[in-house]
Amino acid sequence: MDVWQLTMQVIIASILIFFVSGRLIGFNVNLVKRILSVVLSVSFTTFVFWYTYLRDNPVNTEGLIENVLNVATLLWFGSMLLISMLLYLFFELFDPISLDENGAPLKGKNNFFKRLFIYWRRQKRLRHVVRIAMTNGITRTMKYVRNREDERELALALRLTLEQCGGIFVKFGQVLSTRKELFSPVFIEELEKLQSNAPQLSKEQVDAILRQNVPSPVDEVFSYFSEKPLAAASIGQVHTAVLRDTNEQVVVKLLRPEVKEIMQDDLGILVEFSKWITEKSTWAENLGFKELAIGFALALKEEINFEIEARNMMQVMNMMGTSVLKVNVPRVYTQYSNENILVMEYIDGVSVASADEVFEKFKIDRHKFAETLLYNFLEQALISGIFHADPHPGNVYIDNRSGVTTILDFGAVGRLAAPQQEGLKLFLVGIYQNDASVLFDGITLLVENADLAEREKIEQAISHVLLKISYVKHVPTDELIYSIFSIVREFGLHFYPSVSVALRAIVTLDGTLRVIDPTFDIFQEAKLFSNEYIKNSIKQPFKEPAVTWGKLEEEMSLLLPNLRKIPRRIDQLVKKVERGKIILHHDIFSDKANANFVTQLFAQFVLLMVGITFGIISVALLAISQFIHTAYAIYLNTAAYLGLFLCAILLVRLSIQAIRNMKRF
Repeated sequence: MDVWQLTMQVIIASILIFFVSGRLIGFNVNLVKRILSVVLSVSFTTFVFWYTYLRDNPVNTEGLIENVLNVATLLWFGSMLLISMLLYLFFELFDPISLDENGAPLKGKNNFFKRLFIYWRRQKRLRHVVRIAMTNGITRTMKYVRNREDERELALALRLTLEQCGGIFVKFGQVLSTRKELFSPVFIEELEKLQSNAPQLSKEQVDAILRQNVPSPVDEVFSYFSEKPLAAASIGQVHTAVLRDTNEQVVVKLLRPEVKEIMQDDLGILVEFSKWITEKSTWAENLGFKELAIGFALALKEEINFEIEARNMMQVMNMMGTSVLKVNVPRVYTQYSNENILVMEYIDGVSVASADEVFEKFKIDRHKFAETLLYNFLEQALISGIFHADPHPGNVYIDNRSGVTTILDFGAVGRLAAPQQEGLKLFLVGIYQNDASVLFDGITLLVENADLAEREKIEQAISHVLLKISYVKHVPTDELIYSIFSIVREFGLHFYPSVSVALRAIVTLDGTLRVIDPTFDIFQEAKLFSNEYIKNSIKQPFKEPAVTWGKLEEEMSLLLPNLRKIPRRIDQLVKKVERGKIILHHDIFSDKANANFVTQLFAQFVLLMVGITFGIISVALLAISQFIHTAYAIYLNTAAYLGLFLCAILLVRLSIQAIRNMKRF
């Protein structure tokens, strides 16, 4: 047989293996991995086949059928098929999985080889992060957290680990330092030491960002652009400018060019690191450390897209446009803004933390000012459901010209659904009224897995917390909410992520309000707001009868068609009851998704049993053939090896499918 004939046979065998292996794997087969597995399998098995058999045995060049049916050829072909599937399983198993903001697998647009390189680079970075954590003793200290001294040692280890990892890890630590409702003061004190020390962008970098993102030449958009930034942070940098068309002074927020690349590299590693810590420590698991990292990733993804921040600002501005409270949101110039640049109104003001002169200048009542800010936040969170999630003093300005409150920086915005809005109202009122029952009712609307069977125990625990604040003029809000969070975790409950954001915002807002007025009681004022809101809801139909009548007409127009059907449906129901045809049917298969899942699981189980059966029977046949010394032993061996081959095919297929399912879920 010449080289040309052998090459053609190898090519034909490769094509057959390509199609047969694809059919046996049977679902969403990746073309690149499929080709690569076939090429490697054919190359390896052909070399072994030639080296062990062909070079020492003459081949029949005349009888094609004889060559195909030759035992060695069949063994070669079967080996190619099985090894190609095993290689595909290997590639599927070690194919890197990019994580989205929820920690779920995210299929990237990169090809397999690029993803493999990224996977190698990320694993190297992850090993570096884990090595830093181990050096700082983070896993050792997590196992022995029992008292405040142990907490301090763990807090120090966590801070050093995040600090030495740098980049996204430092910002994650800074965010954790604001979670006073989750972490004890020991952790907060330590994490507040983290500083990002972001360098200023160079003039060349600023010019490049403007050229790439401003729709017209920069000189045609801005008549003046300050080279010196107002502020430089880890996400972006802020400059002042003047619009050429309107001569309005504006603020221009620029996204750092390296942020997206850093996020792509380190966010997935941060999530993997949080999973590793959670697996090592029940403390981290109970705290929800992994969920904190995933939530941080989600928030950061929104924060680095200025189009989302612009939309947030416009949503809150439109909501506040109907409010009687005087609180401003800077105007956004959408025609000049995109995901990398944000142009907005310049606010001539100062932070409430350093606004003593402005308060004195306009003779502003600090309590009323703080009340307006709180009521505005509660309108956002409890009525519209969209609220500023980071109301620290640096984001609350007072206008130098009018003394009006202005809220800045809408990169972090929370959203509450109607049930959570109601739950948060009950939560705040329950704390003020010192009523564990009301507080529990609020919590059941705020958690994902409320267990009413534990009501008595949870209320008892809440009562102990409320007793600690009884007959005391002021208890720090962060300490109170931290205690309630601890109870929620203790009973295995979890707040909705949006609720955690809202409670964190309340803690932050409380600090801001106390900067404005040290005697301000956020819970008392929240109760007054709820009472006032209920009164206004009752009075509104009488104040605006025309609007109320219009709403009633709309509701009645939707309700009447169904009302007319009620007598007929009752009659049909009675007849079915009389005939005994009423059957209540509800089970796991009532949901189509559940039915598909169970069906798929059952099908996989059947294939697994078939594969195992083939394996057991084949092994038994091989054992029996050892005691037979006639020609029948050959047939038994053939059947046994064929059964083992089929068993291997089925198990490889199931393994690939299981890996796919893990990546999907």
